[in-house]
Amino acid sequence: MEYKLSASLSGHEDDVRGVTFPTSKAVISASRDGTVRLWKLLSDNPPVYDATISSHATAFVNTVAYLPPSSQFSEGLIISGGKDTVIEVREPSKKPEDNAEALLLGHSHNVCSLDVDPAGKFIVSGSWDAEARIWPIGKWECDTVLRGHEGSVWAVLAIDSETIITGCADTKIRIFHISGKLLRSFTGSSDPVRALCKLPNGHPSGADFASASNDGIIRLWTIGGKQIGELHGHEAFIYSLASTPSGEIVSSGEDRTLRVWKGNECIQTITHPAISVWTVAVCPENGDIVSGASDRIVRVFTRDAERAADAETTKQFEDDVKGSSIPQQQMGEVNKEKLPGPEFLTQKSGTKEGQVQMIRELDGSVTAHTWSAGANQWMNVGTVVDSVGSSGKKTVHQGKEYDYVFQVNMEDGKPDLQLPYNLSENPYEAATKFIENNKLPISYLDQVANFITTNTQGATVGQTSEAPSAPGSDPWGSDNRYRPGGDTAQTPAAARPKSLPQKDYIDILVARIPPMHKKIQELNRSLIDNGRKDISLNPTELTILSNLAKHLETAGSTKTSQTISGGLELAIKISSVWPYTDRLPGLDLLRLLAVAPMTASYTLSDGANIVRLLSSSVTEQQPPAENHIMMCVRAFVNLFASPEGRALATSEFDTIQSLVSSQLSTSSTNRNLFIAITTLYINYAVYFNSNPAVASFEYALTIIDSLSKILLSQTDSEVVFRALVATGTLAFLGSEVREAAKDIYAVEKSITKALVKAGEPRNKNVAAEITDLLNRATTQ
Repeated sequence: MEYKLSASLSGHEDDVRGVTFPTSKAVISASRDGTVRLWKLLSDNPPVYDATISSHATAFVNTVAYLPPSSQFSEGLIISGGKDTVIEVREPSKKPEDNAEALLLGHSHNVCSLDVDPAGKFIVSGSWDAEARIWPIGKWECDTVLRGHEGSVWAVLAIDSETIITGCADTKIRIFHISGKLLRSFTGSSDPVRALCKLPNGHPSGADFASASNDGIIRLWTIGGKQIGELHGHEAFIYSLASTPSGEIVSSGEDRTLRVWKGNECIQTITHPAISVWTVAVCPENGDIVSGASDRIVRVFTRDAERAADAETTKQFEDDVKGSSIPQQQMGEVNKEKLPGPEFLTQKSGTKEGQVQMIRELDGSVTAHTWSAGANQWMNVGTVVDSVGSSGKKTVHQGKEYDYVFQVNMEDGKPDLQLPYNLSENPYEAATKFIENNKLPISYLDQVANFITTNTQGATVGQTSEAPSAPGSDPWGSDNRYRPGGDTAQTPAAARPKSLPQKDYIDILVARIPPMHKKIQELNRSLIDNGRKDISLNPTELTILSNLAKHLETAGSTKTSQTISGGLELAIKISSVWPYTDRLPGLDLLRLLAVAPMTASYTLSDGANIVRLLSSSVTEQQPPAENHIMMCVRAFVNLFASPEGRALATSEFDTIQSLVSSQLSTSSTNRNLFIAITTLYINYAVYFNSNPAVASFEYALTIIDSLSKILLSQTDSEVVFRALVATGTLAFLGSEVREAAKDIYAVEKSITKALVKAGEPRNKNVAAEITDLLNRATTQ
């Protein structure tokens, strides 16, 4: 019997990157929107789910797992991890504002995979830091680090209470004992291994587990490392694997499909109206499947007619699939004149499940159809569209046309490499081809893919290559990037031309407006309930807040954000009048408004400007809250978006520097805070270089002194990178600045120590540029 749609669960605001299906009564999902959601089944026929947010992360959540109930944890535990490197362990009934059961700290980069051993004794995690870690449940500290990987650990599998399997970007599958001893290592594919799943005992193939990789092949293995079989059918990267209680394998990937495999055959293909089906999981109780995709929807599929979706929901799903667009690039060469017409679909049957057939419709368009063996019919899965619009200007490379052909400087003194890319391509596929063609290390895969997305951000199909990036985008890796495969690996210096000097101002404007709006409303209600109507927002102000939130959500934070009358005053009130502990969402709102000239020009009744207001507001409590300081510094960063803001930031340099230097004297390692600080210093460096007449030698040296301290104390690669860029850009101010940086502030020594902790290629390349600058005898 075939799987049918059971439910479509909407609510996430970004790609759904992780799902788990712990019981027949609940689904758990994790998303790039920074939330983990618990979907509880309210009724069976038709299935209706109610969602609650289990947790709010500080960045996108990549993976989620579930610990079943035990004597110690009667509800079980939800375990999630992502970009912020923290693994959160939380009871399902707890609210996001409640304390988590545990926060597991140890990974130094994006956590991309999680699993719980069958006996419920430990959690295993995998990360971009090329490590897997074992966390005993209840102890909540890393017990063992599984080392030796030469790339991101994309997949982890606790196959039993003694054995962990990892899948890595270096193409290897490794099997470890729980003690950390490597038992065996073997090549899992010619491409990065992206997914693993355990197969039930007695599986017909004799295999113990399955793996999948970027080559689109599922492989079956014994625990001894012997390959038993291969499953072919996917047409692009496979991102996720799961197995059913009856031994079938479920897979999903970049070809928009979820596939069900029995033995060596694909027995069902379910196309999604999305670019990627990132994740799948199976309910151990009834065999139902849940998927998460790039269209932000969680979907449940079932073989039980009693749990099937109602006719309206099913039709909507089918219509969405039919209405989706498929880039021609994904379908290969298409000769419309040789394609069969619609009559083919009634006259010819497919030869295998999932077979794709393109049809030339009567209006000249091309549609794609897949063969469903179970339904014995062709299923319309979308319209094939040209990769570029009629006005798109293409670049020819090796006889083919591309939207972009990047000149990539991999190493000084050697010719640039050419990286061709079409907007309709998956960045990872283009990056993989580039790496293979130029015999580069596979470790560059994530970095080159991110280079592509960073330099095509905001571009759309049909856009010419003369507009490579969106206005206001942050080239140094802020949260506003699109993340292919759920990833945010920083763009390496290896995929860039010279980094210095930085010439553009950077802003920090990414925000999730609905949660911010909701939080302000909740805090306001609490003020009223506690008898503080004197400082709460009145109905008129609440209307202003709603209008401002709607504007920011639809138009973003722009230089005209203050077109909402009263919006700035409202943000100031929340940031400075409300109780200190309630000010954070107001500060967040205010930092978004800082890009506007009106904010920089605003004068309070006591004559204070916005910089002094922010500084006094966040330091009203001692010691000040780090997140309050962080949001304040982000506002200072965004002032550089306007000439008025830049002038204010310079005139109030001493006030701003006093606030920043107070944080440098602490032992804080708050990554977001120090990214804000180093970004602020980059903007000052850009301003001084662009305006020599106002450049202050004293201010430049003050910043260099602070940057030197940051390089000595901080270990995060992104913080170090931005500190290096700021330092190098300031070095272009002239020989006096360079000499002081070298001889008085010992910048070279600080850089050397920083590279020991964060020695990525891009950091080394920028450091080499700085060293060269410091040793020059003449001014620039």
